[in-house]
Amino acid sequence: MNEKGFDQAEWRPLHVIDKARLSEARLQAHYAAQWLARAARAYVPPQPDDGHTSLRLDRALDGFVTHPFKNGMRLSLQVTNLSLTLRDRDGAAVVESIFLKGRSDSQVRQSLGDKLSKLNLDARALDAPSPYEIPAHAISQGSHYDAIGSAAALTELAVWFSNAELLLDRMQGQLIGRKLAASSVCCWPHHFDLATLTTLPKRDFDAVGYLGVGLSPGDIYYDEPYFYVSVYPKPDSTTLPTLPMFGHWHTHEFMAAIAPARKILSATDQKTETDEFLQCAVDVALKLLS
Repeated sequence: MNEKGFDQAEWRPLHVIDKARLSEARLQAHYAAQWLARAARAYVPPQPDDGHTSLRLDRALDGFVTHPFKNGMRLSLQVTNLSLTLRDRDGAAVVESIFLKGRSDSQVRQSLGDKLSKLNLDARALDAPSPYEIPAHAISQGSHYDAIGSAAALTELAVWFSNAELLLDRMQGQLIGRKLAASSVCCWPHHFDLATLTTLPKRDFDAVGYLGVGLSPGDIYYDEPYFYVSVYPKPDSTTLPTLPMFGHWHTHEFMAAIAPARKILSATDQKTETDEFLQCAVDVALKLLS
């Protein structure tokens, strides 16, 4: 165990999954997570920078949980089977889970709304428009969730998030130990990434620098999960130092050190080598921002 309770045995082996199936599972889970985001916007007391819509990873659940509603309840999503559950202050289920498999979003809205209404919550608050767009998928056009057809890929996706939380929670503790203002590790439903963000005051012109350390389950840039260490403002790309191991610099639209799934999956020791990549990339990023 380390200072944050990190146990190497808690790392779960990552396996190769057909990229198309993993991408499909990621998109379905991304859409499912929007029910947590809708509930957060409706029932969680507002926080600065929309922090109330961020989600906590629950490794025992293999899924995500909202911040507490005004009445103390939370809504959770189990990624492995795409089920929603309303929970009380202690985490116990308040009502039976809603399994998204075979349902359209409109059917999920009806079922979830009925359960919320019985708990004296205004279900109409779920219908507020989202402030952002997420990637296109047939679900947005009325197609049903398919948790059964995507079961293996959803399970693997949950393992990626679980392993990431172990490494990122440890990294956040180390950054705080270096007297840096690192945020809690959380998932942002917009991009569906799990990350901690460190704010770094700059010496010149009172500017601010940002260091992000996280896992993306995949996006328009990489159709596979990847760990990243992002830096802002962007340094001169022609003077970037060489990254160790299987990392490379991404410079299109954002600047970050990237370790893609295909490299991690071929590692002799997935946990150790990924952790070493993050440690080295964070050190390099801090030097670039100093």
